[in-house]
Amino acid sequence: AQIAPMDNVAVFDSPGKGRGLKATKEFWAGDVIFSESSLAAVVFDSLAERICHSCFRRQDKLQRCGQCKFAHYCDRTCQRAGWSEHKQECGAIKAYGKAPNENIRLVARIMWRVDKEGSVVSDMQLTVLDELEDHITDMQEEELKEFKVDIHNFLDYWPRNSKQHTIDVISHVFGVINCNGFTVSDQRGLQAVGVGLFPNLCLVNHDCWPNCTVILNHGNQSAVNTMFHSQRRIELRALGKIAEGEELTVSYVDYMNVSEERQRLLKTQYFFDCTCENCKNRTKDDLKMAGREVDGVKPSNEQVKEATDYCFEMLDKMEKARLNGDYHEVVKICRECIEKTEPILADTHIYLLRMWSTLSEVQAYLQYFDDAAEYARKMVEGYMKLYHPNNAALGMAAMRAGVTHWQAGLIEVGHGMICKAYAILMVTHGPTHPITKDLEAMRMQTEMELRMFKQNEYVYHSMREAALKNKPMAMMHEPKSVDEGIKNLFHRRK
Repeated sequence: AQIAPMDNVAVFDSPGKGRGLKATKEFWAGDVIFSESSLAAVVFDSLAERICHSCFRRQDKLQRCGQCKFAHYCDRTCQRAGWSEHKQECGAIKAYGKAPNENIRLVARIMWRVDKEGSVVSDMQLTVLDELEDHITDMQEEELKEFKVDIHNFLDYWPRNSKQHTIDVISHVFGVINCNGFTVSDQRGLQAVGVGLFPNLCLVNHDCWPNCTVILNHGNQSAVNTMFHSQRRIELRALGKIAEGEELTVSYVDYMNVSEERQRLLKTQYFFDCTCENCKNRTKDDLKMAGREVDGVKPSNEQVKEATDYCFEMLDKMEKARLNGDYHEVVKICRECIEKTEPILADTHIYLLRMWSTLSEVQAYLQYFDDAAEYARKMVEGYMKLYHPNNAALGMAAMRAGVTHWQAGLIEVGHGMICKAYAILMVTHGPTHPITKDLEAMRMQTEMELRMFKQNEYVYHSMREAALKNKPMAMMHEPKSVDEGIKNLFHRRK
């Protein structure tokens, strides 16, 4: 008999954190502790025409729903699969005259589902909506204003013939998605494309150095027969050995911030004071803001502060240029900043790392692979000194750096980085995730090329030249803003 996956965890009172989840048995790196389908999920407003509303894949040619003209799908198969979630929404959008924003759409989908199926929609569910925190009383004035506008618009959108709810009930659901809405990514896990609610995941508390990671696995959506499609689901995966009885934690914010900044983000976005070991001891903060030591000589604190502030300002300028799609300007800003600050700041300084990361990404996009490879290598080396060895962001960075080295013809380093990325993603994403499969193919390709290279470098390079002339390597994705890449676990209102 198969045991229900939820037997792996138990709800308990976590000291100072409210409810939490703990392991009821021992886990090892890469173990799936539980997987969970969304109670409901929606595509972001900004991507409503570019992402399938059923399987959340990015597609160039989508078919739109003939009734509401808002929902878009890959094909009939996806449209049918998404119909139970879209049925009431479809009529509501038609009657309302337009589609409301993503928060309103998500709350409506949640409430239609709960009205139809009751508060427990699966036997795996450990909590009901009523028990989740809404933090409405903690909201700032500005946030409350937007919140009230959403509720007002929701009341106009909610159909007369649907079950009517009190303002308190509606407010509670809005509050829950405000601090528990989980960022849903596209099938490759490379871009945030929507937001969903996963009740069990809401019970997993935060730690800046967590023992688990969350990954969205779209499963198999390629089968022609919809019966074989698996639902959008998240997986909670162990990053290392977890003892029986230990609390399960994930990180809600990116570790590439100093503890003070992480605490500020957690307080303003999730309304709690982080007291994890990393924050208490300010672990690695010194490395993240350090000056560069050359032959035992360090720059003065003033010099480091000046370089840090300058770097921070330039990051802001760079982000603006990137949003305008002015990539040559981005390169200019990065170069200028790196030239000035690289002699003063350590190779683990987080602002310098952001500069290297952006410059490598943009240069790869502009096909200056040698340059891109150099900065990608610096980025990965810095990340390795800061991140948990099995951090998904480290794995993704190593993958990007590996591809860039491969494109630059630096096959040995490229292959090494792709192997490193593969080892991390086997833990964080698992063997069936599309991105792990991509990496597996790359690893085999680079391994074969590396063998050729070692046998005869000249033949390798001439074959490579011919191959590149014949078929230029696939262009890299357009460089994304820091926000669009998936840095934060939960989706926040802008």
